[in-house]
Amino acid sequence: MSIWNMQMNVTVKSFYHAPSGTASYLVVEPATKSAVIIDSVLGFDVASGELSYTFADELLAYLQAQDLNLVWILDTHAHADHLTAAHYLHQKTGVPTAIGSGIAKSQAHFETTFYHHGVGGGKHAGFDILLDDGAVLPFGEESVQVLATPGHTPDSVSYLIGANVFVGDTLFMPDAGTARCDFPGGDAAVLWHSIEKIHRLPAATTIWVCHDYQPNGRELKLNTTVAESKRSNIHVAHVSKQDYVNLRNSRDSTLNAPALLYPSLQVNLWGGALPQKEQNGQRYIKIPLSQQRKD
Repeated sequence: MSIWNMQMNVTVKSFYHAPSGTASYLVVEPATKSAVIIDSVLGFDVASGELSYTFADELLAYLQAQDLNLVWILDTHAHADHLTAAHYLHQKTGVPTAIGSGIAKSQAHFETTFYHHGVGGGKHAGFDILLDDGAVLPFGEESVQVLATPGHTPDSVSYLIGANVFVGDTLFMPDAGTARCDFPGGDAAVLWHSIEKIHRLPAATTIWVCHDYQPNGRELKLNTTVAESKRSNIHVAHVSKQDYVNLRNSRDSTLNAPALLYPSLQVNLWGGALPQKEQNGQRYIKIPLSQQRKD
């Protein structure tokens, strides 16, 4: 599924990956036909271990059909609910991959858990560029401005392009609220300040979300505005910071781990590179076992 939207000096085309409920975005600067990809998806079936490149290939096919020049492959954070196709897209195009510099904190937390990953000679442990708050990436006659928006994860960033901001999991649609903060390095108070940063953007700025959970069975919707988010977001509108933190922490304590948590982390923390082959020539996704108390 894909959706077109014209926004100021850029065009946003969304691609919806139904199996993981993820929105990937292809943003085009028409004057130079430059393009960026935000939050790509690599298909993965956990039962069979089968990888699928079909969704990522749709992005590549569209770029080719429209004669677009891909200049950046961006992730808003190391997702825990789907595998990124950033490394695959980089291999196919040679275009640099980037993520927030906070990824180093997440990698440090998990490096002993997944110590056999072995990304090889990656300049930044799997990514080409690590982005700090305020960084600006050239994008045709436009630019991509990086806003550090941690809280959901330490590496979470949002990308401001013209009158659009791509927020990853920091915010959802107003009727779905905000991201969970119970992953390592997550913090509800930090997320509150990140949301405030987004809400200080001009009121007409379009917010593009990475997931839509379609509360009450409504139709899929992937964008809102800063004004609407400030006015109607069910978690942050008209509440205090402390009330939000209490709500978020209480809610997070009831949530199950994402189904693809460990597969996603083993790939996404290192730019989408797959785990290295074992002695038998096979790659494996590993799941750490939780030690159960013996009665």
